[in-house]
Amino acid sequence: MWFQKEIRLKARQRGFHLITSEIEQAVTEISQYKVGLVHILLQHTSAALTLNENADPSVREDFERFFNRLAPENEHYYTHTYEGPDDMPAHLKSSMLGCELTIPVTDGRLNLGTWQGIYLCEPRDRAGNRNLVVTIQGE
Repeated sequence: MWFQKEIRLKARQRGFHLITSEIEQAVTEISQYKVGLVHILLQHTSAALTLNENADPSVREDFERFFNRLAPENEHYYTHTYEGPDDMPAHLKSSMLGCELTIPVTDGRLNLGTWQGIYLCEPRDRAGNRNLVVTIQGE
């Protein structure tokens, strides 16, 4: 059985944000699957998804600081600058982290580890809403 749904995430400030519960609330159809896979695609080139620590917010703060050092703003060698100083670094962060996740479904729930959560990496200072395509395959 296949299922697909597009969801829109609210605009967020720059940083790493836990969105696991937002996805679960928007895609209640997961509960209909005994076993399967959920594929999540973020439809943007200047943001990213990743899976990591869901309990301690300092992890998300450290992620932000680390990735800002890896892809700093205002580098003299950037040529893609017409959307502002945070745009090219946002594209780099998106490519480093990726824009998709695949997570197993077991007994109607995302089968994440105890301390795992889905992060939206929002590297833009003035980003808008972000769109996800969630596809479920299973039985």
